[in-house]
Amino acid sequence: MSSQEDKYSVLLPTYNERENLPLIIWLLVKYFEQDKINFEVIVIDDNSPDGTLDVAKQLQEVYGKDRIVLRPREAKLGLGTAYIHGMKHSTGNFILLMDADLSHHPKFIAEFIQKQREGDYDIVSGTRYAGDGGVYGWDLRRKVISRGANYVAQILLRPGASDLTGSFRLYRKDVLRKLMDVCVSKGYVFQMEMIVRARQLSYSVGEVPISFVDRVYGESKLGGNEIVSYLKGLLTLFATT
Repeated sequence: MSSQEDKYSVLLPTYNERENLPLIIWLLVKYFEQDKINFEVIVIDDNSPDGTLDVAKQLQEVYGKDRIVLRPREAKLGLGTAYIHGMKHSTGNFILLMDADLSHHPKFIAEFIQKQREGDYDIVSGTRYAGDGGVYGWDLRRKVISRGANYVAQILLRPGASDLTGSFRLYRKDVLRKLMDVCVSKGYVFQMEMIVRARQLSYSVGEVPISFVDRVYGESKLGGNEIVSYLKGLLTLFATT
């Protein structure tokens, strides 16, 4: 299945994920190795007080430094900058962005890779809102907010993708680098802007239906102020695209 020259760098920003990290890493290694795919996992820990980095160091000893790369930072500096930081240290020609909290299952990665190869896509995005994709473990409020956010964004931005706020994606590295250069959003809006800018720059986007499972351990990071900043960001994007 794997073409020899392709290498996939998984960027895993972490903050207080010590319970989740061993399992997500184990799953990543399992699925990459069974499909004989060349990979590395870059853990970008933002100085988690719960000892996530210590766990990551133990995992590095188990799986090897060529597979588990640690690129910690001094403080909690946000998702966008975590990706930029991780990308600088990546050696793959493809970059996978996903959450470390087990809401994104590594089993879908093979489908991302297959889809990318079939259509020669610049980006493959996991979608909860097409095909047999879905969301599990969310209460009605979260579902309504997420659906509503996507619906409003679809109308305003017409992005040509069904899931704008998802963060499980495969990018060509050079494409991701270019998008990072033009992206101005932080936080929740960041994922959405990446797809909108991709369309502006005529990059091709493929989609793979995924099931999203709400985090098992730890606190969800979506609160009222995220919703406000999402709406602000949406209007900014609408005004500038």
